[in-house]
Amino acid sequence: APTMEAGRNRPTGAAVAALIGCGAAGWLLWRRLARTGEDGLETLPPHPGWAPPAKMPMPFADASHVSLDPAELVSCYPLMISAMVPRPIALVSTLSDAYGGNLAPFSYAGLFNHDPPTVGFSVVANRSAADGKKDTLANIDASGEFVVHIMSEWYVEAANHCCGAFPRGEDEFDLAGLTRAPSTKVRPPRVKEAAVAFECKLSHRHEMRNARGEVTATLLLGEVQMIHLAAAVCELEGAGKGKPTVRFDRLMPMSRLGGNTYGRTSSTFDLPRPDRSVRAA
Repeated sequence: APTMEAGRNRPTGAAVAALIGCGAAGWLLWRRLARTGEDGLETLPPHPGWAPPAKMPMPFADASHVSLDPAELVSCYPLMISAMVPRPIALVSTLSDAYGGNLAPFSYAGLFNHDPPTVGFSVVANRSAADGKKDTLANIDASGEFVVHIMSEWYVEAANHCCGAFPRGEDEFDLAGLTRAPSTKVRPPRVKEAAVAFECKLSHRHEMRNARGEVTATLLLGEVQMIHLAAAVCELEGAGKGKPTVRFDRLMPMSRLGGNTYGRTSSTFDLPRPDRSVRAA
């Protein structure tokens, strides 16, 4: 298998020859490695010599499985947040006349569509509130607007501070020392420290109920109205004319694992789809 130079992220001469020998896909991978190799992020795939239909077994001496029925567990929470990983984190800004401003992170989050661009997150019920809602949900129900930010490493401590159980009406922007920046098409402000911000208007709202019929979480989807990107992370023609991209190595996005654990993306590799020999650079 191709190898990498010791202490660096670039392939050895033999590896380069092997990559080029793989055709266009190998050459593209070499180009990407050469372009960002000094960042220490892009590497070769874990098994560059694999070919279908070769088996890829688990690397454990004990290859057995444990089967769990959610209905028989005391709580699924620690299992789900430690198994469904890594999860992107949506740092959500909201504002309403009734409750004021709020800023909170949610790791039940993700991208749901690109046409129209749609992002979303789930808000777990707040049993201590009279209306059963966290401040974020109360504000969105009142206004129908919010701003989703990608949490980056350079401000993760301040963003994490926003997850505290503060009284309704206290704005985490002030408590965490984060800076408000004006939005363009919605009322809630965006976080100036964030390199990616999506201004959203609520498009779908779905309540999830447990076996007892209780609302335990609410899924919120928002159609993106405006996107704000730090110039340093944005490549305006990264995928071609009119197709901007974000450089994740500069974005330094945080992810959530189990418990209080955050994750970094410290290395990546490209694997083309079986029906596509070359992926867009």
